Amino acid sequence: MAKRVKKHPDEMSFLDHLEDLRWLLVRSTIAILIVASAVFFISDFLFDTVLFGPTRPDFITYRLFCDLSHAIGTEDTFCVSEMNFVIQNTAMQGQITLLIWACITGGFILGFPYILWELWRFISPALYENERKNAKMFISIASLLFFIGVLFGYYVIIPLSVNFFASFSVSSAIKNEFNLESYMSLLKTSVLACGLFFELPIVIYFLTKLGLVTASFLRKYRKYAIVIVLIVSAIITPPDVVSQIIVSIPLLIIYEGSIWISALVGRKDLKVQS
Repeated sequence: MAKRVKKHPDEMSFLDHLEDLRWLLVRSTIAILIVASAVFFISDFLFDTVLFGPTRPDFITYRLFCDLSHAIGTEDTFCVSEMNFVIQNTAMQGQITLLIWACITGGFILGFPYILWELWRFISPALYENERKNAKMFISIASLLFFIGVLFGYYVIIPLSVNFFASFSVSSAIKNEFNLESYMSLLKTSVLACGLFFELPIVIYFLTKLGLVTASFLRKYRKYAIVIVLIVSAIITPPDVVSQIIVSIPLLIIYEGSIWISALVGRKDLKVQS
């Protein structure tokens, strides 16, 4: 088989770029499956300690909230003593499906730095020569933001949601028996959504480089962004003010950080052009 010759970016057609994108997806998928296979061997720890950790009263977030409650003099207001629910599997193949998707999700999270590296290889030809040398910085910062978002979703969003839904009741005649698929969907969606949202500064960086977004544009529509953040916080958290504030503050900080990054990139581009 003839070896595929790598063309210069200026000589590549639209189909050539699609071919590169296809191989990016192929290599990323293979990497995810390899890491997922490794995750399979620690599945006991993954399920007992990680995935079902927020379902136990001794989870670290509940203990921290309890300590905070005592520190501010509200006694046991924020303490969690028990979880009044069970998680049940109602599908015959439910646990097998859960194992597969849990490993794949773990493979995606742990393999995210490699996916970023592949993404960098794909977009770097469109950057200046000095910017192409920042691959390590890009991968490190983007990976750090993603992992911080994942941890935020896992240690903040999930415990708040689980505790609220476990304690909420419209009648004492109703017992909470949550479906396994429902619980895992909440866990997966919250963690991945937070991880990807925390990538907003990176996205804004590239959009600013492409001239699609400016710092003044982000400042102009800040009030709309605040409303959107509050709506998102209300959707992904229990309907109480404290939870919404806890979630919305980091999201607003991320947005303000994106404005600062956009302004910084804009100033650098003006210097280069002058």
